[in-house]
Amino acid sequence: MSLNRFRKLRKGLVGLRRFWLRRVWKLDIDPTVEMSFSAKFDLTHPQGIHIGPHTYVAFNTRILSHDMTRNLRAHTRIGRNCFIGGGSLILPGVTIGDSCIVGAGSVVTRSVPAHSIVAGNPARILYTDAHLLSYGRVDPNRPPRRVGSAPEEDSTASATAG
Repeated sequence: MSLNRFRKLRKGLVGLRRFWLRRVWKLDIDPTVEMSFSAKFDLTHPQGIHIGPHTYVAFNTRILSHDMTRNLRAHTRIGRNCFIGGGSLILPGVTIGDSCIVGAGSVVTRSVPAHSIVAGNPARILYTDAHLLSYGRVDPNRPPRRVGSAPEEDSTASATAG
């Protein structure tokens, strides 16, 4: 038996959770955001969390908007068409630009520019120029460029010249 028969039930339950987080806790989460049930949002300063449309927040992700040791309350923003990998930690005050992927288990300590793929602890930019589809899916017609590598046009031009 396939678990696909529970797809509508899961979608409804995620919708209820999103509604609860938006209406009761006042998180700024777009209605198109998809999330895992185990994703954790900082409810100490819930108004500081902002998540853009068509973003997916995977399992065991933690998104913080306060830091009690520094007495800090900051706005944490995630752009549109992003994918936040499982087990990631997004620290308070971080802005993740549009069309970004955060690798599983990453600790994002600094803001991430748009169209980037980051991973690690602390998270570092691995790829730039990432053009993503909804929910952080990589566009197969426009692959991202690895950080530190030359653009494709330059590498092919030098290979044919030599």
